[in-house]
Amino acid sequence: MTKTIASTIVPQPKPWIEAIHAYVPGKATGKDGRPLIKLSANENPLGTSELALAARARAPLPSLYPDPDSKALRAAIGARHGIDPARVVMGTGSDELLNLAAQGYAGPGDEVIYVRYGFSVYDIAARRCGATPVVAPDADYGTDVDALLALVTDRTRVVFIANPNNPTGSYLPRGEIARLHAALPADVLLVIDQAYGEYLAPEDEDGAMALALAHENVLVTRTFSKIFGLAGERIGWGTGAPGLIATLNRIRGPFNVSGTGQAMALAALGDADFVERSRLHNRDERARFVAAIAALGNHGLRALPSEANFVLILFEGALSAEAAYEGLAERGYIVRWLPGQGLPQALRITIGHARDMDAIAAALRDMAQAAR
Repeated sequence: MTKTIASTIVPQPKPWIEAIHAYVPGKATGKDGRPLIKLSANENPLGTSELALAARARAPLPSLYPDPDSKALRAAIGARHGIDPARVVMGTGSDELLNLAAQGYAGPGDEVIYVRYGFSVYDIAARRCGATPVVAPDADYGTDVDALLALVTDRTRVVFIANPNNPTGSYLPRGEIARLHAALPADVLLVIDQAYGEYLAPEDEDGAMALALAHENVLVTRTFSKIFGLAGERIGWGTGAPGLIATLNRIRGPFNVSGTGQAMALAALGDADFVERSRLHNRDERARFVAAIAALGNHGLRALPSEANFVLILFEGALSAEAAYEGLAERGYIVRWLPGQGLPQALRITIGHARDMDAIAAALRDMAQAAR
């Protein structure tokens, strides 16, 4: 009788894929599965524009494919920002475009640079295409342009910068962005991730869009997930030189923005009042929350300066970030604890409603006092 032995030969992933740590999104529930007030994913606490919600009802039937080129949405983005729509590319969230930038311009043997405590997708994007991630030292949790430039070699192909940065909230002003770009070789792609760009006051704009219009090696990405309140629809966009946009269009997914998403994003762009109300709410509540944390400085809590819709709090005293995370969950709030990003001493807390920010500040004060 012949015995069949199952083969031990199976498909093997590329070694650089096995090195990827999958992205971990912000949680919405406690350990017991109980729903908590979610301040872990930087979602807009004001929800979604009423105009965008109304547009959802008028969206094309789901049985039909969406416009593969998002023509109307790209035209509206171009009109809003003074950009030729041909220089706009759409993505399934800006995450898709970040990955495509690395895929289009880097590969095995190449290097991709990003700053320590930068967005975790940058590491994934580099490894996904077989490139080597290179991490630049930070400057008190922010981007250090000189440290980053010191790591540029003839193998560097892509540099990722988030401005404002996630998860720290730090911000590089226009002069520093210009200095970084000017010092990079012309064949290195500078990707400026502006997911939180709309939270900046207009006078604080960092000049990245102008660089993307004037140079061949700058890609600026944005998203509808944050201030526009469309995180669930997964809509991002980017702009750069025609050749750069053509490269990304060659490798992006077909029909990558749904018909519903296109309709809602188009309406959201037209609701300037909602966007401004969201920005001002964030500005005011962030300032109040930061002031409340500053009052706890003698307990070892420190809020990093933030220009985004969240604050990163460092726990440098008796109360640990992990204990604070667990304590807030017991009180009904889920925030972001970041040991996987090298920040076991920190919590990233989304700016929510006033009542929630007051409750969190009070809870942190009580926990800090009890830990002394």
